[in-house]
Amino acid sequence: RPDLAAALRELRAQYEALAARNLQAAEDWYRTRCARLHERAARSQEAVRASRREAGECRRQLQARLAEMESLRGAHQSLERQLQELELRHSAEAASLQDTIGQLEDDLRNTKNEMAQHLREYQDLLNVKMALDIEIAAYRKLLEGEENLFNMGSTSLATLNPIPNPTYSFQPRSFNSST
Repeated sequence: RPDLAAALRELRAQYEALAARNLQAAEDWYRTRCARLHERAARSQEAVRASRREAGECRRQLQARLAEMESLRGAHQSLERQLQELELRHSAEAASLQDTIGQLEDDLRNTKNEMAQHLREYQDLLNVKMALDIEIAAYRKLLEGEENLFNMGSTSLATLNPIPNPTYSFQPRSFNSST
């Protein structure tokens, strides 16, 4: 009779050794796996912290950009208002200058008309002056002719006249025409 109890014991010992080895292998595998998972978790936590820091930094940058954008929007609106005011002022000045130009053109036209009127009046006066100069010259010639006649006749009267200096003396002037 084979020793069944001993074989069972031996078999049991082998099973227990195998189970212990399997348990040890499972525990080693479990520890390795846990160590890897802990390592991954630590890396993930570090990545999460880095992501949170980065997200915080991005949030701060976003807020700074939003504040800057609001500031620029306000500056833009202010510049737009200034531009509109300048355009209104410019158009008002342009309209004022156009009115001034129109008034000056009217004044120039009126002045030209007045100058033309004065020129016509001057021409008329000049024509009258020339006619009077001609008439004066004609009268002078007549007076000179009369004086010559009078001088011829006065030589005989000078001997009869006891006054040496007569109070009236006519001296003919030479006539220069301005035309």
